[in-house]
Amino acid sequence: MNKTIRHASVFALLLVLALLVRATWVQFYDSKALADDKLNRRNAIEQYANPLGDIIVGGEAITGSERTKGGDLAYKRTYKDGDLYSPVTGYSSQVYGATQLEGIYKDLLDGTDNRLKNPLDTVTNKRADPGDVVTTIDPAVQKAGYKALGDIKGAAVAIDPKTGKILGMVSTPSYDPSKISGSTDSKEWKELTTDKEKPMVNRAMRQPLPPGSTFKLVVAAAALEDGLYGSVDEKTSSPNPYTLPGTRTVLHNENRSAPCENADIRTALQYSCNNVFAKMAVDLGQDKVKAMSEKMGFNADKLDVPVRAGKSVYPSDMEKSQTALTGIGQFDVTATPLQMSMVSAAIANGGELAKPYMVSQISDASGDVLEKYGDDEAQRVMSESTAEGLQSAMQTVVEKGTGTNAKISGATVGGKTGTAQHGENNSKTPYAWFTSYAKGGDGKEVAVAVMIESSSAARDEVSGNGLAAPIAKAMMAAALKS
Repeated sequence: MNKTIRHASVFALLLVLALLVRATWVQFYDSKALADDKLNRRNAIEQYANPLGDIIVGGEAITGSERTKGGDLAYKRTYKDGDLYSPVTGYSSQVYGATQLEGIYKDLLDGTDNRLKNPLDTVTNKRADPGDVVTTIDPAVQKAGYKALGDIKGAAVAIDPKTGKILGMVSTPSYDPSKISGSTDSKEWKELTTDKEKPMVNRAMRQPLPPGSTFKLVVAAAALEDGLYGSVDEKTSSPNPYTLPGTRTVLHNENRSAPCENADIRTALQYSCNNVFAKMAVDLGQDKVKAMSEKMGFNADKLDVPVRAGKSVYPSDMEKSQTALTGIGQFDVTATPLQMSMVSAAIANGGELAKPYMVSQISDASGDVLEKYGDDEAQRVMSESTAEGLQSAMQTVVEKGTGTNAKISGATVGGKTGTAQHGENNSKTPYAWFTSYAKGGDGKEVAVAVMIESSSAARDEVSGNGLAAPIAKAMMAAALKS
């Protein structure tokens, strides 16, 4: 054979082999990436070719699907009481994707989850009928919180202390995800994403803010566990007023006439004495306060319920003056309402913290359970005696302290108010907080945390008791009646 022809033949064979290798690579490696590409229109066409599965609250679907009037996307997502439940569901949009439960369980809800397929579906690659997501949300608790928050910008979370079930998750202002579920909703999308009130932010679990005096519960728990004080009724060593270590800054109490000098923990929680808990944090040292904080869930990089919560933070490497400020929930301490509800839940549950969760199970189209949740063992974060002491002290707060607006007839209620500085030199309206628990005579329990980011109340009227406690009361009362 001619040498030139032989070289050309080898070169052609190499080209064919390269083409076969590339085709094989695309077929078996790149194909999944191409199929999963969010810009691949076929994915959206397949996803919305049939009705989606549903998200269930209280035994009823709060989602649905409706036939579109044109285009290549046959169905679009609909929502019942969308504004009420959007912090739970998130949205499923033909254009902008899916978030929260809609995003986490997308494959289940559109029928592509392999667990939905029978053997024949697997062989034929047929899309299975979609499954459903069953939540732990109690509609009565959710509605009570949403109604109580009203026009206030804020959030609230209710948890069953024994199980960790999230009974309510409310964030206001809210939005209706039905308005952005179609393919021609760019105007609505722009309005929502540019709204200065940020209605699409889930403030209940995604917006950590300074927790103010509600954090004093964590400091008190650390002091009791460490043995710094033997009980909530032992006198502390707390000068009033208290000068921050290494500075000339004097830390005053909101109520200048309150009996805060050397007050015991019960009295200090009752009157929310800044001097007591700032000094207590310094006496303990930042490492011990941080350790208790982290037992409660602070500084956790992954807190999935199953939606991932924003990170609540207790800082490190502080001066003593900064550590003192963390003792009253200021400086760089931040928390979500979910986190502060976990603090009250652990105290109410005898010192054991049950992992919070919002989905009880997922099921196929026939109702057969594919996976159940909530079986994680509760973690002990403080002794039972410490928890009992703090329960008693929190009850004093509600009975005759700063949290009287949370009282519920026929129930045992404990709570802690908080007002956190906002803006440089506290130039903006403070945040108002309330974290609490309630126990009914029939054994029912609930823990609730409420955060008020802003309201129409005058600056001097902003308080945890005035704004946040009534909302917590409404949710707790609803939970105990359910």
